[in-house]
Amino acid sequence: MEKKLFGTDGVRGVANIDPMTTEMAMQLGRAAAFVFKNGGKRRHRVVIGKDTRLSGYMIENALVAGICSMGVDVLIVGPLPTPGIAFLTSSMRADAGVVISASHNPYQDNGIKFFSSTGYKLQDELELKIEDLIINHRLDELRPIADEVGKAYRISDAIGRYVVFLKNTFPKDLDLDGIRIVLDCAHGAGYKVAPAVLTELGAEVIPLGVSPNGMNINEGCGSMHPEVMAEKVREYRADLGIALDGDADRVIFVDEKGHTVDGDHIMALCGTELIKAGQLNKNTVVATVMSNMGLDIAMKKVGGQVVRTAVGDRYVVEEMLKEGYNLGGEQSGHMIFLDHNTTGDGILSALQVLAIIKRSGEKLSKLAQVMTSLPQVLVNVKVRKKTDLNKIKPIKEMMDQVETELGENGRLLVRYSGTEALLRVMIEGENQSRIETLAQQVAGVVREHLGA
Repeated sequence: MEKKLFGTDGVRGVANIDPMTTEMAMQLGRAAAFVFKNGGKRRHRVVIGKDTRLSGYMIENALVAGICSMGVDVLIVGPLPTPGIAFLTSSMRADAGVVISASHNPYQDNGIKFFSSTGYKLQDELELKIEDLIINHRLDELRPIADEVGKAYRISDAIGRYVVFLKNTFPKDLDLDGIRIVLDCAHGAGYKVAPAVLTELGAEVIPLGVSPNGMNINEGCGSMHPEVMAEKVREYRADLGIALDGDADRVIFVDEKGHTVDGDHIMALCGTELIKAGQLNKNTVVATVMSNMGLDIAMKKVGGQVVRTAVGDRYVVEEMLKEGYNLGGEQSGHMIFLDHNTTGDGILSALQVLAIIKRSGEKLSKLAQVMTSLPQVLVNVKVRKKTDLNKIKPIKEMMDQVETELGENGRLLVRYSGTEALLRVMIEGENQSRIETLAQQVAGVVREHLGA
């Protein structure tokens, strides 16, 4: 069945416009509370956290009302990174976790995503079940009364709990003394946690993006705009820069020269080091179809391999769990270290890289040379509808023609965005100029037949 509300990462849209309305938030709360009740007479509990968006207040209150109306208690955390909610949900033995965030999107957007009691994002079947309860009004008559309704509690020490958890993922025999870090928190959910963790481990931190006002999240800062951090790294002669996104589940680095180091390079670096230590399960890194072919080449050099999934960190995690892998991620900066946490965690990922830097004594610029990216071009095309491309003859012919030309020395990937009315055309190859031309040719045919 095709999902109507949920996209690749929860329900998302412009705040106060369907589906991101208070009415829908309340319905999602009611449906989720019903689904996550695991039987028994004990009180059931759901953890709710959010990022720093202005609309988070109204959505949070609507969710709380919906969950409590189904006889489930709510533990309100306030602004905290998405992976922090995953950790707390599992740590506090809650029945589920909810995050109110639109990740790297501008402040006008917002979203709702769920974690199971074990701290993992929901599988498609559960999301479809929640949708069915809402769309078919199956809960309209189910309303607990009197002492059966839920209560809401505020968890005041959530930040402290998460800070301790993160510090415990850093090797006990190391500290960050002598390392100067420019840290950009995107005015988002990590604005308190990230500086605290790095400072307590001994780093000199130059903070950026730590003054949220509800409307400046991701605005010209964070992982979407690493050039701001890069400039400060050069200005302060820092050892590296670390940029989080709005909900701090992804991270992008810049080295001491101000050059960007993306998720693919970090997976190559961490995968290589884990293989050397005999700690990379099955010598395999899990990546998505968007990751650069250079990652495959880098892993092969050290006896490893790359397994690819559909785009979305939830699909990476599903593959990791199914096959027993412990490292995966996305080019965009989602990195999953399953030995430590159940979902992408920008701060945790940064700590793993910092541990490699500290133990090796090398600069990030040198360590990142473990991988060389093949030239890659990405073109986004706005579309009026998401039609099967194989059924549109001119588009199919152009795609076949490009794939034939690229052969084994490159690849074409064409896919629809899971959250926007966009078609993404990505081409990798040996010649930058040629693949740019090919990408525009494919995009042109798509615009002609499907363009908005």
